[in-house]
Amino acid sequence: MPKCFMACSAMSSTATPPETAVAGAALHWRALEGLYDSAPVNRLFESALTIEGEGRASISFTVEERHYHAAGAAHGTIYFKMLDDAAFYAANTLVTDRFLLTTSFNLHFTRPVKAGQVRAEGRWISGRKRVLVAESRLVDAEGEEIGRGTGTFMRSRIALSGLAGYAETLRSLAR
Repeated sequence: MPKCFMACSAMSSTATPPETAVAGAALHWRALEGLYDSAPVNRLFESALTIEGEGRASISFTVEERHYHAAGAAHGTIYFKMLDDAAFYAANTLVTDRFLLTTSFNLHFTRPVKAGQVRAEGRWISGRKRVLVAESRLVDAEGEEIGRGTGTFMRSRIALSGLAGYAETLRSLAR
């Protein structure tokens, strides 16, 4: 550490605050949330995506009886949908120009879930260039893990800026 650390680290009144450096990333994250909201499939599964930071995303949703299989608990489609989305968006926080595609997803059901609030928590694990790996887990209202998954995602040729939900959010935030 240099001897002048205290004196050299003082910020002048004309310096740009550190938060400004994050603005570009935060803009991308809000645009990803807009992209999620615009996906037609999310009309079937009411849910809300929150990008919590680089490599982290969560989705809140409510399991209802309409999501049940014949034995009276949530069908696996809801597990897969929310785990895949949470991992996907955690990974896409690191890619600002292209839409990612899920190339594989491994899912583990840990326990059945009935009606109630559920949260999918996604976390990027590795990769930044062509292939990214992220994991996710589902947690019920009591804080119990009910499912877990790991996905592999690759960059597509689809530009994020060409997708309406992403582009419209960027435009609205620029106003």
